[in-house]
Amino acid sequence: MGDDDTGKNCWPLENCQLHVPPLSELADVLRQGLESHFAHVQVEVVDCPDLSSSPFHLAAPGLGGEPCLVDLGGVPYLVPTVQRDRTYDLADLPGLMNVKDGTILMIGAGAGPWQHLNTNCEMMTNLSLTLEEGKSNIVNGTRLATVDPAGQRMLHVVPPEQTRCSLLNNLLISRGQPSTPVLRIRCQKRTGPNNFVTCMRNTVAQHYGDKPVGIGGVFMLDNGQARLHIMPDFSPCPLQTDADVNNWLHFYNATGPLINLSVFISHDPGLDLRVEHTHCFSVHGEGGHYHEDVSPETVVYEGYFTPAERLFRIDRPSETHRVGRD
Repeated sequence: MGDDDTGKNCWPLENCQLHVPPLSELADVLRQGLESHFAHVQVEVVDCPDLSSSPFHLAAPGLGGEPCLVDLGGVPYLVPTVQRDRTYDLADLPGLMNVKDGTILMIGAGAGPWQHLNTNCEMMTNLSLTLEEGKSNIVNGTRLATVDPAGQRMLHVVPPEQTRCSLLNNLLISRGQPSTPVLRIRCQKRTGPNNFVTCMRNTVAQHYGDKPVGIGGVFMLDNGQARLHIMPDFSPCPLQTDADVNNWLHFYNATGPLINLSVFISHDPGLDLRVEHTHCFSVHGEGGHYHEDVSPETVVYEGYFTPAERLFRIDRPSETHRVGRD
């Protein structure tokens, strides 16, 4: 992707190169680390299968082609009080990143467009844009999760033209190319205390130290349940602590198979990043922010991941804090 620092809509834009280990080396590092947390671990380098088909249902077939991470906005725009002016159109991101043509796949975890549903919502970003002659052809598999005051949960399919998000989004962006080398990771029977994504992030951080390694991809959680949360509508009272945030959130256990869109980075190079963020959805109508599985004896994780070449930090909050980052 490009590295022009001029931001459309005047959102501040920063970017940096990430450390990209050879895939074979990264596979060995992750295999050794994950074996301390799961009873059965497979990590291998494979050609990316067609991820647009079942069970993954991505908006483009692969993860290949100039992969990068985007950290857009941030939790300080939500907590302690919402800043409703922080609304972004993901269709603007190619221009921000100096990408002028071809296909762009965006997958990840964010806050949805509250204007679309007239309420705050979780966003499972799954969007493909094909840029041709100044126009964008859109494939939109994004889902939004809401919970009403009575605790009724709903998973929403968005119309193709709905490409907005609000407040924050953590994304893997690539050309969506299939058949490129990626990591296939399969883990069964969790034996450690941390969730699947945290295990991977900590493993990479311990091996590479202050070299920032960014990774994104998609994984299935099957043969078990996961603890998720959904944000209700914006809190009328300021959320000052993690306890305030957790009391406001709606937690529940969702049943697999769950399709998880995940990004993480091993080391924050001073850009106030959210170091991991995973949202999930399902074909049976459940979704939200992934915390961990609640069925360690039976759970199976299987997914495909790629290291990112570059990080784009867009509209970093000028006033920040560490509340609500889990």
